[in-house]
Amino acid sequence: MIIYEDAEVMETHNSNLAETTQRDRVAVLLAGYGEVESFRELSLYNQAATKYIASQFLPIPKWLYPIAGKLLALQDLYSFGVKHHHFISPENAIFEKQRLGLEKQLESQWGVSVQVFKGFYFCQPFLQDVVTDIIKQGFQNLLIYPLLVVDSAFTGKIAVEQVNEVIGATVPEHDPNHAIFKAIRYIPAFATEPAYIDLMVHQIRETLNQSPSLFFESRIGIVLTVHGGPEQAQGLLTGVIDGQELYDRVQAQLQHQYPLISIGWVNHDMPFIKWSQPDLKQAAKSLITAGAQTILFKPLGWVTDNYETILEVDDAIKSLQSQYPSVTYTKLGCVNDDPDFLKILAAWANPQIEAMLAVSSATYAEERNVGAIHELPVR
Repeated sequence: MIIYEDAEVMETHNSNLAETTQRDRVAVLLAGYGEVESFRELSLYNQAATKYIASQFLPIPKWLYPIAGKLLALQDLYSFGVKHHHFISPENAIFEKQRLGLEKQLESQWGVSVQVFKGFYFCQPFLQDVVTDIIKQGFQNLLIYPLLVVDSAFTGKIAVEQVNEVIGATVPEHDPNHAIFKAIRYIPAFATEPAYIDLMVHQIRETLNQSPSLFFESRIGIVLTVHGGPEQAQGLLTGVIDGQELYDRVQAQLQHQYPLISIGWVNHDMPFIKWSQPDLKQAAKSLITAGAQTILFKPLGWVTDNYETILEVDDAIKSLQSQYPSVTYTKLGCVNDDPDFLKILAAWANPQIEAMLAVSSATYAEERNVGAIHELPVR
């Protein structure tokens, strides 16, 4: 009899421990655009991009999404397949390295309490599917972490929107008591974060110091590239304000030594839509006109190399070389899986994880106390 009771107590303890472990876990969801690795997927990719991006600043009816997706796919097929010789973006592979690196950083502090997932807006693994899997695994704390520098209607908002779509499809309508997550936290983009700005400045200085130039600092032109955007997007911020502020803060640390610095917006020009200026070529031409003999392109507005940081800059350099053949051009990469950057990512996540785990533990303790009261024998 005593052995039976001990076994029953142990089983109950293990059950409570498993439940506690499930409650105290945090799913960190890295979110990004992703890029197709097969040209056959271009149509679906662009259909989703039309829904979540183009429709923010153009009045596009839903029935046009598939048609727009196919038309844009033909344009991309020419650009990637013909013009750029079957280019396949490295973005997805780099993103996975970032996920693994961040998970390693977080595990060193939180152990198995934290797991890092990744989800893409427009291609596999689709963010909605990943959120569904997170729910099935029993996570009750979700940290939405868009790995995009500038927060806007076209970046972090899409992550929140797609998470809410899953919640809306999972939770019974008008049932506030049915909560699939105990806590959801969000890390906004980091355009004004000092740690990121300092890292950008360090990488630029390091590059210039490692490659002694034949030119005076006053003849070195630096184009800091940020994703452009339309001026308006149905009342939501387009990211231009954050992008400009990011540039201003990096420029402030460099301009005393390197006075020829310009922002360079990577735009996707469309009829009747006014985008941010100057673009890459306009920025470089302005610096060359001011006397720059070498141009350095450094991406600020992305942390993962993709077709925009690679092909858009390559195209700009090719065009500039035909006009200014005596000028030299250098293209730098994004931070990607730089160890210093991964440490910064973890440092931003840690306070949010700590807050969620604290709430989860307090909620569980309260529920246990209530349960214990209900189980007291009636006298």
